[in-house]
Amino acid sequence: MTIGWHFDNTYSKLSNTFKENIKPTPVHDPELVILNEELASTLNLDFSKTDKKKLAEIFSGNSIPEETNTIAQAYAGHQFGHFTMLGDGRAVLLGEHLVNNDNRFDIQFKGSGRTSFSRGGDGRAALGPMLREYIISEAIHSLNIPTTRSLAVVKTGEKVVRENLLQGAILTRVASSHLRVGTFQYIAATQNIENLNTLVDYTINRHYPEIKSSNSKALDLLNLVMEKQCQLVINWMRVGFIHGVMNTDNMAISVKPLIMVLAHLWIIMIQKLYLAQSISLEDMPFLINHQLQSGI
Repeated sequence: MTIGWHFDNTYSKLSNTFKENIKPTPVHDPELVILNEELASTLNLDFSKTDKKKLAEIFSGNSIPEETNTIAQAYAGHQFGHFTMLGDGRAVLLGEHLVNNDNRFDIQFKGSGRTSFSRGGDGRAALGPMLREYIISEAIHSLNIPTTRSLAVVKTGEKVVRENLLQGAILTRVASSHLRVGTFQYIAATQNIENLNTLVDYTINRHYPEIKSSNSKALDLLNLVMEKQCQLVINWMRVGFIHGVMNTDNMAISVKPLIMVLAHLWIIMIQKLYLAQSISLEDMPFLINHQLQSGI
């Protein structure tokens, strides 16, 4: 039985201004930590006949599914008051997986190696932050708040150097796209109107087809994204979530956050749940949901 990948890669067909063609850097000894079987089912993916060693090869990037077209995306961002030209410095987009031929999802590896956008970084990620993003993205999803999702985490078998030596890891992130506010900033900074029009049209076709025929579609797009971002932040406030680095490079045009940095309240809650109850990683998002609804 096949796994069920169905890639149809539209973003990679845009000009090289928007991306770099690059493959994930192979890792030494990958090991599967967690697989989101519920999300896999939603994506019409069947890993039941795939052993853990093969899963680790897939989700580390050592074994790339067919029909992928791996890229790193270019974008900019206002980080802590300063405009910076950025891009995927430690992430590679495998491609766009189609579900039932009409629902399109980006499949991205985070921590998959250096790219031309790495700016001196090692392109890798540590296990702790990747598990944190997995847990929190799934908790946010279980609260019916728009978010990216996490399909898997693998250890790489390699160390990453931060303040200390840490276990390396790769997260597989699933998103309706990775188009960011910062993508528009990046293209605008090049002052190429043709590319800017291409980005506007691509974004509308992919996320907001209801305004395709508008005579002021760029303005309509801006208004839609502003309204959806306001509603997203309201939903966060309702559950005590604070985005730790809500810069323009971390906010998607589909209006879902692209990185999870936690409010102190959530960190305390996770520690209490995990240490006191010895629960599994799989159950963590649902227990966070229960705690928030019943009172911490």
